Amino acid sequence: MKKKQKNNMKYLQSLFILFLMLFSSKEILAQRDSLSLQRKAKKLLRQGNELYEKKQYTDASVAYQKALGANNKYDKATYNLGNALYQNKNFKEAIPQYELTAETAKDKFTKAAAFHNIGNAMMDSKNYQGAVDAFKNSLRKNPNDDETRYNLAVAQKLVEKENKDKDKNKDKDKSKDKNKDKNKDKNKDKNKDKNKNKDKNKDEEKDDKDGKGDKNKDKQKPKPQQGKMTPQQIKQLLESLNNEEKKTQKKMNAQKAKGKKIKQEKDW
Repeated sequence: MKKKQKNNMKYLQSLFILFLMLFSSKEILAQRDSLSLQRKAKKLLRQGNELYEKKQYTDASVAYQKALGANNKYDKATYNLGNALYQNKNFKEAIPQYELTAETAKDKFTKAAAFHNIGNAMMDSKNYQGAVDAFKNSLRKNPNDDETRYNLAVAQKLVEKENKDKDKNKDKDKSKDKNKDKNKDKNKDKNKDKNKNKDKNKDEEKDDKDGKGDKNKDKQKPKPQQGKMTPQQIKQLLESLNNEEKKTQKKMNAQKAKGKKIKQEKDW
């Protein structure tokens, strides 16, 4: 029994040793890979710095990005990438790199420099309020930086000017709206007057038409002409003439019977 227990213990020990050897070998390989990547990242960083000094900012940005691909926690590559992007006037792309540096850097002066550069990028992007905030954060890390203090004062003045311009534009917009309302009211009044004049003209035209119509009606009505008789008057006249002729004939017949001449006197 004792021999069996000893054999089991030896077997377990050998397994444990084998496990330690395998684990340690993996760790060694991982460390070797990590060291090789770090070396690669440093090499790429140096290449980027050389290109940066030659003012080849685009190529420098590519080298820094490759360095971060080999070691994504390489703060120097992150910060330098931000600088290369800034020099290439890619301000919006540079800001996140500086922000990452400000978060991950352990040195307060590096953090202050990152915030300072964020402020500069904000200024060039005309985000003056963002620049003010960034410069204040930089001064919190390094209160003795006169350059940052000066930039802060400039950014604050630009913010004040921007706010004044906004207020002026608001006043202009208000005055424009008032003028528009006044012009609308004037146009309404003008249109009302025009409509009134149109209605008056229409009424006058109607009156003229009605007057002309009455005149035309009067013209169309047959007016009695002087010196002319109506058929009824002619008929009555003829009848009266016949009657007078009959009377005259009776008188003449009566005179013939007496032999006395009679003067003819006409009643009409």
